[in-house]
Amino acid sequence: MTMTHAMPVTVAIARRADPARTDEMVAWMRAGTALAEAFPGFLGAGWVRSAPGSGEWHMLYRFADDETLRRWEESPQRHWWLTSAQGIVEHTRVEKRTGIEGWFDPVSAPVPETVPVSAEPTVPPPSPPRWKQAVTIWLAFFPLSLTATLLTSRFLPDVPLALRVLIMTLTLTPLMTYLVLPRITRALHWWLHGQRAPWR
Repeated sequence: MTMTHAMPVTVAIARRADPARTDEMVAWMRAGTALAEAFPGFLGAGWVRSAPGSGEWHMLYRFADDETLRRWEESPQRHWWLTSAQGIVEHTRVEKRTGIEGWFDPVSAPVPETVPVSAEPTVPPPSPPRWKQAVTIWLAFFPLSLTATLLTSRFLPDVPLALRVLIMTLTLTPLMTYLVLPRITRALHWWLHGQRAPWR
């Protein structure tokens, strides 16, 4: 049986523009958001400036999965939108948040809405510290690995070690990805993001 799972993908892009052309930059970003909204799987978009009067902009957009993101990124609408900013916007950095980082993103809410140019910049909540991510992964992996080791030792004692490890990893990887990690990160969301415990 094939196991499939759609995991949201967030794309963070740093762009630079002449501060004197702020109005054009905002209009261009609004146009891109409006185009993306028409695509299936679009979850939200937003942007902030590094500081008042800065020419550095940080843009975010999120899609439901890699496939819907690919359709947007390869679309003629997006190609037209990007080429329309030639000479105005410089693309400096692109980052896609998936995999381990994606497990620790709050996926239930869309990316923040557009903020007014005159407003103080706000940034999306940062990912939890790496040590908290490591602890969370260990809490999920240790009992799962221990259980698998005991079971394979009992029921497959004569199977060569390399083959037993292969069977364990093929079994544990989808369990960790689609079942255990999503549940434990939801349960520990308050701790990962430095919030008050729900019982306090």
